[in-house]
Formats: sequence, structure tokens, C-alpha cells
Amino acid sequence: MTLAPPAHERGVTTLTLDSPANRNALSARLVEELADALDACAADDAVRAVVLTHTGNTFCAGADLTAPPDPHDLVALMRRVVALPKPVVARVTGHVRAGGLGLLAACDISAAGPDASFALTESRLGLAPAVISLPLLPRLDPRAAARYYLTGERFDATEAARIGLVSLATADDVDKALVPVLDGLRRASPQGLAASKELVTATVLDDFDQHSEDLIARSAALFASDDAREGMTAFLERRDPAWRL
Repeated sequence: MTLAPPAHERGVTTLTLDSPANRNALSARLVEELADALDACAADDAVRAVVLTHTGNTFCAGADLTAPPDPHDLVALMRRVVALPKPVVARVTGHVRAGGLGLLAACDISAAGPDASFALTESRLGLAPAVISLPLLPRLDPRAAARYYLTGERFDATEAARIGLVSLATADDVDKALVPVLDGLRRASPQGLAASKELVTATVLDDFDQHSEDLIARSAALFASDDAREGMTAFLERRDPAWRL
């Protein structure tokens, strides 16, 4: 399993990414298991909200380059998070890289602790944050998006909150910071939550429906390029790519 068994507490179901061997990278298997778990939460009237978290020091390292998911499946997973009629709350206490930021951005609310760090490293591999832009760009400050898309720099939770990637950053206990958030969700009616979420996600879902095929095609073309082959080979061999100055 790459996803731990769900945990349930007072209407909140916690889904935990649990694939430490590849730093919770988005493999085909993890994408499938997470999609199935989200579908189960959507169908369960006892579930008021979903918390998405992780084991180890990495929330998600991006796509698994050794067993990547079909890009259509990855897009479908992110859309499923956005469209789920129940709030999805990300709890981040570790690193988030590349495609992991797309999964994070698809969540409705997110909290990150002092050990969290973030980076969009695609440009360093000869790629671009193509399909993950669907949930990511609507969240980010445009100037920050330009900087971090292009440079691949790492930034911390405070910066992630400043630019809109996460809802709140804490220098203390993430679980303590999430207490009022989860209390608020428990106080809301299922209908109220679903209707309110529908309002705030409508434009994001429109972007998924209008632009996903184009971005999947762009991503496929980039992955098939000479630059991407060199970038991914260099990454796996832990060396600098040929273009490094």
C-alpha cells in the first residue's frame, strides 16, 4: 500500500500518504489509491471533511519518475480533490516538490509547519509545471508564480502563505493550528459546505474542463524532449545536467 488505512474522528477522515521509499511521489499506484479513497469519502455521509497528510519528512516529492502516472489520471485526481463535495484540508509538516504542489493547491485549506519547504523544480529537469498549473495558478500571486516557476528556488511555509499556496503557516504545532479550522467544518452543515465549496471552486473547475487536454499535450511533448531526457537522467544519476552553467 502507498496510502495508509483511513482514520476517522468526529466526521473528519484522515488520508495519509505512506510511501516513504519514494518520498510519497505520485506513482500510478498512489494516484489510483488516493482517487479511490476520495471517492469513498464522497460517498460516505458520515464524512464531513477530509484531511490529507503524510508520513516521513516529505508530503509529496512530485511525480514518480520511475513509475509515473498517466497524466490524464493525475489531472483527474486533482480535479477530484477540487470537485469533492466535502472540504479537503492539507496538513503539511515536510517537503513539497513539483507535482506535489499541484496536489496541495487542489486542497481547499492547507496548513504548513516550520519544517515544510516548497519548490517547483520542473524547469531544472527540462520540464514545466504544466498540468499542475490548473489548481496552482489560481492560488498563487502572479509575480511569485513567475519567480518560482522559472527559478525552482526553495521557499518556506511563511512564504508559501504569503503567496497564497497555503492557507496558514505556523511556527508551532500544525495540529494545534488546525483545531479551529476543523471545528469550523464540524459546525457547518453538509449542504452548506458543499454549496460553499461549489462557489469558490467554480472557476478552477472551468479551467480544468477547458484547458486540461492542452496542458496534458504540452506535458507529454516536454517529457519526450531531449532536454527532459537529459534532466531526468541527471536527476536519477545525481549529477548536474549538461546545460548547468
